[in-house]
Amino acid sequence: MVWFSNMMIPAVTLLAAAAGLLTGRPVFEDFIRGAKEGLKTAAGILPILVGLMIGTGLLRASGLLGLLAAGVALVVPAALIPPAVIPVILVKLFSSSAATGLALDIFKELGPDSLAGTMTAIILSSTETVFYTMSVYFMSVGVKRTRYTLAGALLAMLTGIAASVFFAHGMA
Repeated sequence: MVWFSNMMIPAVTLLAAAAGLLTGRPVFEDFIRGAKEGLKTAAGILPILVGLMIGTGLLRASGLLGLLAAGVALVVPAALIPPAVIPVILVKLFSSSAATGLALDIFKELGPDSLAGTMTAIILSSTETVFYTMSVYFMSVGVKRTRYTLAGALLAMLTGIAASVFFAHGMA
């Protein structure tokens, strides 16, 4: 399985190049054009990425994240969602890497096989960084009116969390 996983990227790259050559496309020129557009997109979204990273860092360092988590913990019973998992859920809305850092702390303190560890692992793999994704993708294609995207994304996030809670309790 590891060998298969390691071969996927080279195989897809070779398949794309072969398909381009078979159809008569200028493969190298297309690659260069795509790389240039990718760099322009990266430069355009860089301020948003920096802002999100700073905002997430400020939430953690200021203690506001702890206050928000405590507020949510008052509403959500600890038997349903362990208090250690709530900061992961809140941070995951903005930053997947920061949520992964919190998850590693949970794994170290409570263990990956604990209810909190299992729930955290499922939440990280079944939810999306809503605000990060919206800002990056909408900025890169120039979307101005998001309409129902935020509500739909938050509903999808809530559904992923609910499913994670259900499956984690089922595995415990």
